[in-house]
Amino acid sequence: MINKKYLTLGFFSAVIAVGLILQPDLMAKDKPSDAPTTEASRLQSLAKFTKVLSIVERYNVDKLGVEELMDKALQGLMGNLDAHSSFLNKKNFDSLKVQTKGEFGGLGITVGIRDGALTVISPIEGTPADKAGMKAGDIILKINDKSTLSMTIDDAVSIMRGKPKTAIDLTIVRKGERKPLAIHIIRDIIKIDSVYAKQIGDNILYIRVTSFDQKVTKDVRREIKKHMGHDTGIILDLRNNPGGLLDQAVGLVDLFVDDGVIVSQKGRNKSDDKSYNASSSKTVTDVPLVVLVNEGSASASEIVSGALQDHKRGVIVGEKTFGKGSVQVILPITDTEAIKLTIARYYLPSGRTIQAVGVVPDIKVQSGSIKIVENEFAIKEADLKKHLESELEKVSDNKDKKIKKDEDKDKDEKIITQQQLNKDIQLKEGVDIIKALIIVKGK
Repeated sequence: MINKKYLTLGFFSAVIAVGLILQPDLMAKDKPSDAPTTEASRLQSLAKFTKVLSIVERYNVDKLGVEELMDKALQGLMGNLDAHSSFLNKKNFDSLKVQTKGEFGGLGITVGIRDGALTVISPIEGTPADKAGMKAGDIILKINDKSTLSMTIDDAVSIMRGKPKTAIDLTIVRKGERKPLAIHIIRDIIKIDSVYAKQIGDNILYIRVTSFDQKVTKDVRREIKKHMGHDTGIILDLRNNPGGLLDQAVGLVDLFVDDGVIVSQKGRNKSDDKSYNASSSKTVTDVPLVVLVNEGSASASEIVSGALQDHKRGVIVGEKTFGKGSVQVILPITDTEAIKLTIARYYLPSGRTIQAVGVVPDIKVQSGSIKIVENEFAIKEADLKKHLESELEKVSDNKDKKIKKDEDKDKDEKIITQQQLNKDIQLKEGVDIIKALIIVKGK
């Protein structure tokens, strides 16, 4: 909370500033004009701001009150600091409170400002945006019929959220597409299963983390211990993971690293500087590890992948990450309004920053699938009759096949098949690497 003393001081300064407009030579009498103090400079700046506010209120073609003008001024101030700072009016502040409850009507995408454009960091797996085909890196040009060119993140999020089962239309620009695409999405309640695990082959555990909520470390630890002694390699999938809670990112790294710095944050004030370290008591496994990332991996995902990379604890595979490595805090300024302010930046164990740089994978692999051409008729003549008979059976027992398919559904949800690997070249590359690491460690 902001100290009331500072609020009072700010108000007192504003009053002085108004007085300066009426008596412009006041400062000249007290101090030489060529040697202004810091306080004098501050008061002059406040006087200039107050004067501009007064002029705009009096002459602007649209009749706007002081309160509305002040809100616009604050939005401009915060929006020009960096891509993540903002002024939260009552509507935006209420929207943020709804978001923190973890269940809301929306699309299921995380957005950010990149090069001045409203950009999709990642669609959250299984949400309406994901099902509609939204992809990391998509630039949102319009929300319904409203342009996003001068829109803040908070304004965009406020518009995109809404009652479940209501529709919204996005116009997006996508790399590789010759013209903008229209995406029609039906809002829904966003509920996220942040962690799930599957089996690859006989000895590889695949763990998918879709976002960093308050149970990630606990759930990943449970999955590792459940398969301990059976699996000799782990693939940690952080693709399209927009981030979340810092303590969960630190806790996840700590499951694999037994000492050293995981991440540190440094701000303008020493009180904002912190360092988070690994503890051997929290480490649960030392098996070979591969981490999958892409341009939709941001914030906490970048801390995890970058820390594991710096500690040489895992091989990072995929595409360069988004590059969000700054710390924001919410500071209420009234009962109904607040500011979101960047107070520090994250630094990885090696001292490098994530902000606007991201994490570069050890092995770069573009997304896509493997094309496999199979000649089903490449059989010997002696087997031709048998082959044709089997083809005939396929036609006649479609019903039996459907039953078997339903029986195998539960099993497929717990394993990743070779066919699924062939459709995900990044995952297949990760599996090949983990197999090699397992062989090397076994020697």
